[in-house]
Amino acid sequence: MSATIHPLPRRGAPSLQPLMALVAEGMNSVNAVILDRMQSRIPLIPTLAGHLIAGGGKRMRPMLTLAGAALVGYGGSRHYQLAAAVEFIHTATLLHDDVVDGSDMRRGKQTANIVYGNPATVLVGDFLFSRSFELMVEDGSIKVLRILSNAAAVITEGEVDQLVAQRQIETSEERYLSIINGKTAALFAAACRVAAVVAERPEAEELALDSYGRNLGIAFQLADDAIDYDSDTAEMGKDAGDDFREGKMTLPVILAYARGNEAERSFWKEAIAGDRNSDADLAHAITLIRKHDAVHATRERARHYAQRAIDAIAAFPGGDAKAAMIEAAEFAVARRF
Repeated sequence: MSATIHPLPRRGAPSLQPLMALVAEGMNSVNAVILDRMQSRIPLIPTLAGHLIAGGGKRMRPMLTLAGAALVGYGGSRHYQLAAAVEFIHTATLLHDDVVDGSDMRRGKQTANIVYGNPATVLVGDFLFSRSFELMVEDGSIKVLRILSNAAAVITEGEVDQLVAQRQIETSEERYLSIINGKTAALFAAACRVAAVVAERPEAEELALDSYGRNLGIAFQLADDAIDYDSDTAEMGKDAGDDFREGKMTLPVILAYARGNEAERSFWKEAIAGDRNSDADLAHAITLIRKHDAVHATRERARHYAQRAIDAIAAFPGGDAKAAMIEAAEFAVARRF
């Protein structure tokens, strides 16, 4: 499954619309599960969870579970609950991330921790993790449980690794890729792979979908990190420069630092240490990143991983599912938000 695909050119920018259209009916079932399982006798839990769940996210991960099921010809319904479990894992990590990062904005509105406070946000994140594991157990497959529970553990490891690397100017590109492989790509991979598991497809197809999801996840995160230095707050739905002020060593910074002169490196050392975080400092950081073409280089790396994702599903037959998954990989790189 290593043949290279060169998708046919299309008019306009890549879009998620084909993927959304492909899974629209199935996502109604997934959303019904999400709505049902986020309920609690404690009213604050569904209220706080709903603040983020109803906040306009792309729902990429559960959509990929459904798309993967379509790609392998699965005709059952187990994937609806598993897609909901995937979304609960993702939502729980977002709630926890916003507390850890002290974020104020997500998807264009105030984060749950700002509205409801840190303690409630962390606990509702724990509740959603618990709900995700209930859904996995109800599915009854030890293999599914192993794949998704391992992804949940790897995500946490990636987040802790990122926390340790925060404000560490010498963070390497290799370390950075390891971090995003954990904190982002692991769940993309698991979301895709379980589709082949419930369809009882051969392991080669499981691994192909795992590879598609993992490479797509890396491309998605690379693009995200480029966007932080290449878009304004209105486009992103979060505060511009969040990564800069939090001292996160993302690839645009790693490349700009590596390519910079002595004075530029001195600036980056102070900025990442937290000593240069004004609006003027952010503007200077963006100037340096543009000078060294670091955003473009980051997007080029994202394109590389997106192509690897496309290559991973080369052996599957053509059709709407395959075409939508190819365009989703292209969208992950081209998007501005």
